[in-house]
Amino acid sequence: MSALIEHIVTGKAPLPRGHYAQATRANGLVFVSGQLPLAADGEVTLAEGLEAQVRQALSNVREILLAAGSDMGKLLSVQIFVADIESWPRVNEIYREFVGDPAPARTVVPCGQLHYGAQVEISAIALCGDAP
Repeated sequence: MSALIEHIVTGKAPLPRGHYAQATRANGLVFVSGQLPLAADGEVTLAEGLEAQVRQALSNVREILLAAGSDMGKLLSVQIFVADIESWPRVNEIYREFVGDPAPARTVVPCGQLHYGAQVEISAIALCGDAP
């Protein structure tokens, strides 16, 4: 039996600029595509500075989770791609503010240049609906 897959779309986060969904939901899980630090207005303008970029990317993840019937407290796994590993300590501090404790599983990938010159991109997997 195949699972019903639902594509999540919210105007409170940037709409896809390529062939992908903001997120997909299936079997009580939501999978959020990588979120760059772009505002929901559709403009390709990055937030100014590392801190603002991390906050914008995490806000985008949060808005998509909310649209899927989830929230930051139901995160299972987060993947953070950073252009410069030297920025990691500050990224980690801001991440902790958004995610709290206990923290979900996480992967950090120093990757060099990101799309549009972003300093960070964040994707996530979370429980959704009434899952505990």
